[in-house]
Amino acid sequence: MAGIDYTAAEINIRQCFAFTKKAIAEALEKIKENPEVKGCVILSTCNRMEIWLSLKDGADIDLLRYICDIKRMDSAAYGKYLKVREGKEAVRHLFFLSAGMKSQIVGEDQILTQVKEAAAFSREQECMDHVLEVLFRMAVTAGKQVKTEVPMDKANFSAAHQAIHFLKEHGIGLAGKKALVIGNGEMGKITAQALMEEGADVTVTVRQYRSGVVNIPQGAKRMNYGERYQYIPECDVIFSATASPNFTITKERLENCLPEKQQIYVDLAVPRDMEESIEDLTNVQMYDMDSFHVEEKSQRMKAQYHQAEEILKKHIQAFYDWQESRDLVPRIQEIGLASGQDACWRMEKELKELALSEEEKDRLRGQIRQATGKVVDKLLFTLRDQVDTDMLRQCIEIMEQVYEEK
Repeated sequence: MAGIDYTAAEINIRQCFAFTKKAIAEALEKIKENPEVKGCVILSTCNRMEIWLSLKDGADIDLLRYICDIKRMDSAAYGKYLKVREGKEAVRHLFFLSAGMKSQIVGEDQILTQVKEAAAFSREQECMDHVLEVLFRMAVTAGKQVKTEVPMDKANFSAAHQAIHFLKEHGIGLAGKKALVIGNGEMGKITAQALMEEGADVTVTVRQYRSGVVNIPQGAKRMNYGERYQYIPECDVIFSATASPNFTITKERLENCLPEKQQIYVDLAVPRDMEESIEDLTNVQMYDMDSFHVEEKSQRMKAQYHQAEEILKKHIQAFYDWQESRDLVPRIQEIGLASGQDACWRMEKELKELALSEEEKDRLRGQIRQATGKVVDKLLFTLRDQVDTDMLRQCIEIMEQVYEEK
């Protein structure tokens, strides 16, 4: 995999690598055309973008250049921001990422859903091969166990909760304040709910063509997205959290409707929803995803992290065990084939005595070989799921010796 996250670059760089859902579909379609690629998953969130590839043996792909070509960017200028991980390092990264251990707020919940949805979308686009399928499924399962068994101190925090926590720490209370939330997707709904929990008077924008069918949090008001600038002068805080490729707030339109009072603008989107230059306007205090920082881990949180790490190590080892046993599949099938031939040879005397034509006897021989082989295959594949890889290898080697002697 190769990707970029909040630890590697500020938002102005990260947004250059962000993908909309439509762009992900287009990129996957293009990647599928590469004969060296067996499978691909693209994960794009407000804090990171990652492209996961399952490659054919011997494939030679410059991942940094590959991603920059997809985004039509100069790899010499932007490749330095991307991190490449391969093999075990990549596997470990995905498991820890899915459990929220790589998030800006350790243990946050959204990333698990985002990883799951990225895999599901790749599957819909027919870009998921068997290795990535198993890897992502096991990583999501591991993340769920961590969420269930290790309630982190900051669990359930989203980017919206993080922003609100930051504002409160800086003396900006939200109780009784008028808040506008631009965006009624998942992040917009979470933001609206979080603001209402703080006692804010919340209004959520909805697109006109979708009005009447959009669900927003109970207790929040709704307004047409196109009327947002008329309502902004009444607001104390304005949050924007959309997946729009265009600005939802621009300097040119905002400066014509600013009130005399101080206003807070919080941009939770990547790419940006708000034009960066609005922070130069009078009475505007603006924050984006890079404005929020989490303090050093407490001792309790370090202990929780260690507990999560132990759970993840077991799941990672389970993936390695599965991966190592993949080369045994053709050997199991060969044993099944040999056992079928053996059974047919042992019944040859009885077959000759049957009052059947030679054509019917050949058909029966084939059925005996096939049925016996399937029984042996079933036994060995069941054994594979019940014992460790070393024991399975020993069993297969013994059975191979039996048929070699034969």
